[in-house]
Amino acid sequence: MGIVNPSMIQIYDDIPKDLLKLVEDVILNKFEGASEKLLEEAILYKNNLKEDKENKENWRSLACKKRLEYSIVKGITNYIDEDLKEAITLYERPLDIIEGPLMDGMKKVGTLFGDGKMFLPQVVKSARVMKRGVAYLTPYIDTEKNGEFTRDGKILIATVKGDVHDIGKNIVSVVLSCNNFEVIDLGVMVPCEEIIDKAIEENVDIIGLSGLITPSLNEMITVAKEMEKRGLNIPLIIGGATTSKIHTALKIDPNYSGPVIYGYDASKTVEICKILVSKEKFKFIKETKENYKIQRENYENVKTEFISLKEARENKLKIDWSSTNIKKPNFLGVKGIYDYTIKDVRPFIDWSFFFAAWGMKMRFPQILKDSTYGEQAKKIYLEANKLLDDLENNQIVKLKGVFGLFKASSAQDDINIFDKDNNLIETFNMFRQQKKNKNNINLCLSDYIAPEELKIDDYIGAFLVTSGTEAREHSKKLREKGDDYNSMLLSFVCDRLAEAFAEKLHLDIRKNYWGYSSDENLSYDELLSGKYRGIRPAVGYPSIKDQKEIRKIFKLLNGEKVTGASFTESNMIDPPSSVCGLYFASSEAKYFDVYKIDINQLEDYSKRNNSNIAELKNRLSNILI
Repeated sequence: MGIVNPSMIQIYDDIPKDLLKLVEDVILNKFEGASEKLLEEAILYKNNLKEDKENKENWRSLACKKRLEYSIVKGITNYIDEDLKEAITLYERPLDIIEGPLMDGMKKVGTLFGDGKMFLPQVVKSARVMKRGVAYLTPYIDTEKNGEFTRDGKILIATVKGDVHDIGKNIVSVVLSCNNFEVIDLGVMVPCEEIIDKAIEENVDIIGLSGLITPSLNEMITVAKEMEKRGLNIPLIIGGATTSKIHTALKIDPNYSGPVIYGYDASKTVEICKILVSKEKFKFIKETKENYKIQRENYENVKTEFISLKEARENKLKIDWSSTNIKKPNFLGVKGIYDYTIKDVRPFIDWSFFFAAWGMKMRFPQILKDSTYGEQAKKIYLEANKLLDDLENNQIVKLKGVFGLFKASSAQDDINIFDKDNNLIETFNMFRQQKKNKNNINLCLSDYIAPEELKIDDYIGAFLVTSGTEAREHSKKLREKGDDYNSMLLSFVCDRLAEAFAEKLHLDIRKNYWGYSSDENLSYDELLSGKYRGIRPAVGYPSIKDQKEIRKIFKLLNGEKVTGASFTESNMIDPPSSVCGLYFASSEAKYFDVYKIDINQLEDYSKRNNSNIAELKNRLSNILI
């Protein structure tokens, strides 16, 4: 049976008549050359070039200045060199071209984006045109030696030490550039000292910190403390997937007397940066400081009820193991996965997350017909699928994975892993919920594995998949060439491929390698909604709070050797387009959030995990009550 993504199947009556005729000609083999005609038309559709030719080229009759503005706003690179060659004969200085029509176009882009009338993919394309224009004019500017064009402000941005995720940072960098800011991008895994030293050296107006994983939050606090120690007053903007306004107010702001602001997203960050280089700066900073103080006071006044670790353990999920049918896996041990192709995993892509990465948060496929996002969503959807075709044909991306299925038993909040000969080879240490729940159940992942005292054979799985080892370098080269759009597109697609790989592998685990759901027959939507039996929680997510457990999976699966992926000192997988986690087969298993724990559970965890309590307090400070 083949997996088909039904959301990609178009309603017959909705197919344009001219395209329908071409498709029927091929299917019914009406004449020789029908396939070639369809391929020609497909290229037009995929590149969104099926427009009225006369209307499409009308703008080429505009004055040179207007043509340059139009190219910037529309993200068109085709004519930029030609128009700049003409512009050089019309302007006194090459710098005037940048400060004039090119920046006029970029300002319009910034305004449209800020007003919600332009979306991130368009902004990135506009920035690509701007970069190409500046690159074309740079030799002329250098010859005249008459300096650089005026910027509104200078910002240094970096992904903090231990974190390799740079997509969010790159987006902000592009959008800020579009809004006339000089951006100094230090890249990823940047140490605190380097960030601060460079900021002082460059005399920047703002510092922006980015991070994806939980340990990055602590590194941001370290940067704030060091900035305070050095007596700085440079505004500090905090951003990234794990950051939040409440965390910024509670944990970062108190450590720095200078301005600390949470940047919600790229659009909001630009708005903040504009204020920080304007006359409204001091008023805004004062109001933000006061707002964060109120946030801290309100947080302290909200009382969430927690119970003791002893009581939480008494409230564990009770499973009747005597009547539970535990399926022994068809395969026990570790297996590398090298034969999955893009064609295999493509039907499992969750496109909703792809669009969300571009700032268009709406369900797929509904987004394609949305009055606000629809037109742009269709464009990037076609471009993403064209890229997938290219990746599949040119083998730029090589999917690599490994999984293991093992005997297992639980010992309170721990899960013990055994080899085929019943030798203990690893122990996963888990946290238990301590928040008081209405159902009086406090979950821990160990609840889903049979307790050791029952002497029942139970099993667990672990996995690591990646799509990014080769693609990351390709993406980096594209960015270095000034093609931020295709660099980001590739990164976003690779993120989705890694998740799709994990989804496809989990299906094969359930149906074949483990075989506990051999007759499973779910639709695309049911698969992505997790309607199947069992779960695959990823390390660092709500039920496995300690990111460091990832090292155990790497060791268990020999992950680095098999896949080429590695982990940073903050236990983040490198490359970022990777997924790592555990498999649970119990029909009782569901996803949950541990939420917060008290110091008693952390001390208990320290003993079980053989970890230094002070180091744990620092690493897991965000989950402590």
